[in-house]
Amino acid sequence: MSLPATIRPYVAPQQSRARVDVRSSSPAGRRRSAVESFGLASSAIGSITPGMALFAVTRGQWSMIDAILHVLDQVGPSRLSLWTWTVAEYEIQTLTRLREDDRVTAGRLVIDAGARVKNARIIAEWRRTFGSDSVRFVTNHAKIATVASASGLHLLLRGSMNLNFNPRFEQFDLTEGGPDFDLIDQIERDLPSLAADCSNAEVWAASRVAEAFDSERLALFSALKVWAK
Repeated sequence: MSLPATIRPYVAPQQSRARVDVRSSSPAGRRRSAVESFGLASSAIGSITPGMALFAVTRGQWSMIDAILHVLDQVGPSRLSLWTWTVAEYEIQTLTRLREDDRVTAGRLVIDAGARVKNARIIAEWRRTFGSDSVRFVTNHAKIATVASASGLHLLLRGSMNLNFNPRFEQFDLTEGGPDFDLIDQIERDLPSLAADCSNAEVWAASRVAEAFDSERLALFSALKVWAK
């Protein structure tokens, strides 16, 4: 996609027009950045550094896959996990791109159970590439990725964007290390590996949604599609 690799950083009142980098006073001392991106993921994210924290607003010109690929360019061979709601036909090649990337040493796909039929082929291909234990079926609408490099960097990527380009406002966050990465890593470790023909009851139990809603409120969701709420 031919786009100018330019970034217009967020500028607070009375502040010079430069990328906003703030060193936190917390013990972790995170280097925090905020950018408004009109260009490429590589320009918005820049170099990956220990303890970094980045917030970006885009116009949808790059997707979660673009961010992941840039991170892999920076950190090299890594374990990858990817959370998504579903995979549209025009997004299949993006997952294929990840499956064929030698820098991905292990992969885990956390996907909404509703994709079991619609995305059966791509899910089966993912399992053939990364193993039978590499898919988790849950009730999911989160867009998250983790990249754990062989060099010891732990990147957590999350945002509103899906796997494809989308010309509208999107937000994106990237952090290295910290409790946010650890939280997602622990949740993934706790998720059971379910068969493709598992029941909806097994999916809901694995997702532990009953621990967040009372039974009366949860019953309302049984008659609604997620996208209809």
